Amino acid sequence: MKKFFAFSGLLLFLNTAAHPFTGNKEAPAVRVGHFSNLTHAQALVGRANGWFNERLSPDAPPEWKIFNAGPSAAEAIFAGQVDIAYIGPSPAVNGFIKSNGEALRIVAGAASGGAALVVREDAGIKTVGDFHGKKIASPQLGNTQDVAIRAWLSKNKFALADRGGDVQVLPVSNADQQTLFLKKEIDGAWTVEPWVSLLMEKANGKIFLEESGLWPGGKYATTVVVVRKKFLDERPALVKKFLKAHADLTDWIRRNPVEAKGLMAAEIERETTKALPPAVLDEAFKRIEFLTDPLEASVKTQADAAYEAGFLKKKPDLAGLFDLKILKELSA
Repeated sequence: MKKFFAFSGLLLFLNTAAHPFTGNKEAPAVRVGHFSNLTHAQALVGRANGWFNERLSPDAPPEWKIFNAGPSAAEAIFAGQVDIAYIGPSPAVNGFIKSNGEALRIVAGAASGGAALVVREDAGIKTVGDFHGKKIASPQLGNTQDVAIRAWLSKNKFALADRGGDVQVLPVSNADQQTLFLKKEIDGAWTVEPWVSLLMEKANGKIFLEESGLWPGGKYATTVVVVRKKFLDERPALVKKFLKAHADLTDWIRRNPVEAKGLMAAEIERETTKALPPAVLDEAFKRIEFLTDPLEASVKTQADAAYEAGFLKKKPDLAGLFDLKILKELSA
């Protein structure tokens, strides 16, 4: 691990040396990471309609980078290849802890809800006890949904196959889960929209459990906005411009859901080559709330779940993870 961070530090140094953060019109693009998920709506809409380009150019037009899930986005932040990212809480926490608090900061929220445990209609799963001997997918090892399924299984007294039990949790990209459902190679998936609704519509899936049912008031952080700490320290004015655009776009999405859904569908199809039927989009939208509040308490609960699942070596100390100064200034 020490070698990994040393190498990541070298990459970051070389990148910074080659592209110093001058803050002028010759400054490099701000590199923004996101996933092709509806819970990353601000990135999808903003990329589709040029929202961020209009508000960040000419200082630093966004350069978009797509990831399947949070751990790979966190690795890109470590390497200095991404400046800002829409990411799940668990990879954000993991990145913060493993870098001794040096890699990133959570500066805002983006979405709550949208995650569910979907099972095949013909998998024979009707009760919690029916998960014995089953194979359940998550988008990536250590991502937010991966931590959620492991925590839920542990709470219900299941042991995983790699620990002598009979339930397997398999990392399968969101886009590939549908194929494995149809081939009956997995029995379920803990995933997020639009993939939840797609599994129901296209792959004989049904919702066994809505994750919102596990949280007080049904609210929990699904997506947060993180910034590479060095970038935040050196270019706070640009981060503020980005967060202002993010907050305004969040409000626009809430006020214009029909237009927003159309832009999201078009962008997801462009990024994944998979079209979203209108019925899927409408169903998926019902499960998601778009916001700027990072829902700090839920992030801390998810961090404890990551520790209990074995992704963190000690109980997490999250002091310094949240830097909400700019967000509060914008809300004043």
